[in-house]
Amino acid sequence: MPDSPADAPDLVVAIDGPSGSGKSTVARRVAAALGLRYLDTGAMYRAVTWWALEQGVDLADTERVAQLARELPLDIGTDPEAPTVAVAGTDIAAAIRTSRISAAVSAVATNLGVRAELVARQQAVAREGGVVIEGRDITTVVAPDAPVRVLLTADEQVRLSRRALEVHGSDDDAAVDATRDQVVRRDADDSTVASFHEAADGVDVVDSSLLSLDETVAAVLKLVEARTGVRA
Repeated sequence: MPDSPADAPDLVVAIDGPSGSGKSTVARRVAAALGLRYLDTGAMYRAVTWWALEQGVDLADTERVAQLARELPLDIGTDPEAPTVAVAGTDIAAAIRTSRISAAVSAVATNLGVRAELVARQQAVAREGGVVIEGRDITTVVAPDAPVRVLLTADEQVRLSRRALEVHGSDDDAAVDATRDQVVRRDADDSTVASFHEAADGVDVVDSSLLSLDETVAAVLKLVEARTGVRA
């Protein structure tokens, strides 16, 4: 008899993927279905970016930005139904999703000093268990021993369309073109310091190009059951 989520409070599910693959939404849905916490590691990099820009720090000053990351008074809520992000008591959940942050976050995400600090924080969450963690390098660096490791991917055009719908409310040609730089350039930048296009050994691949959101969530939950015996 497969276990229920309540029988697996220490379960860790690690999800990697490129921009627009749907990993944030899928991870939240999977976490909610399994009664687990949810950690959006991308929000952490966005929070550092917001904090640095608010303080007028040049993102090219890598040492200063890394220092800010180490000092960051970040409170990130892990309830998949209502995740929160706050810095120094200020709710920045909406602010970090603006185009201003999206355009700048790669400079922070590729800062090795920032990555070292945030990966350490992410690993601390992983060690506590009971969490779905999504982002970059999750399956290989943050939680390489997680019993369930997934690379969630999709064709580039599909990812562009999804991100255009999310950001602009449309996936017509103009909206896709407006989104292209954000998605393609960020993936290219981030791939210099993180691996999220190819699955490492033991990592399962879910290609959502032809799948609906519900089907993608179901595919990940099926992998969880296959790998651990835990079902939603």
